[in-house]
Amino acid sequence: MRGWFWAALALVACAVAPAGNALSPPEPRALIAELNADLLAHDSATETLRRWCARRHLADPPKIVAERLPGPDKPAGAEVRRLLHAAPGEEIRYRRVALACGAHVLSHADNWYRPGRLTAPMNAELDTTDHPFGLVVRPLGFHRVTLSAELLVSPGDRTVPSDVIRHRAVLETADGEPFSLVVETYTSHVLDGE
Repeated sequence: MRGWFWAALALVACAVAPAGNALSPPEPRALIAELNADLLAHDSATETLRRWCARRHLADPPKIVAERLPGPDKPAGAEVRRLLHAAPGEEIRYRRVALACGAHVLSHADNWYRPGRLTAPMNAELDTTDHPFGLVVRPLGFHRVTLSAELLVSPGDRTVPSDVIRHRAVLETADGEPFSLVVETYTSHVLDGE
């Protein structure tokens, strides 16, 4: 009888002990779902990530920077132009960044935007700084229209994948004019910290 008790206790200990980045349900999935809900409830992903960074104690101060990622330009195709209500021949710019808080890269973002809907200082800031798009265009009073939100973690996963959430959204000015299409992929580093 004692042998059975100790064997059962050992099995329980193995089941609850963390192993690397193995999922120990429901904690990582619950955190990912919580972040996803927070992102969906707010217009600015940048501000949501800043609050998340503060809560998880990822950096002091909790500041989000947009690190430009090298790679080829991705011209706006017909679907992007349609979603942005771009006029024929209207310029669409592309910006790819990693949004980081301290040493933690929390997401990668592809962004197609209509520079003609932004002010000249906003365009200059996007071209020359590491400031996140949402922070730069905040004076537009934009709102977010989510096109898709996908959790990339499945109940059967034994480990956390490198990418955990993907959102596709259009940003619109206060008067409902679309000016940006974003595809944001959130990394497992959102689980870092506390």
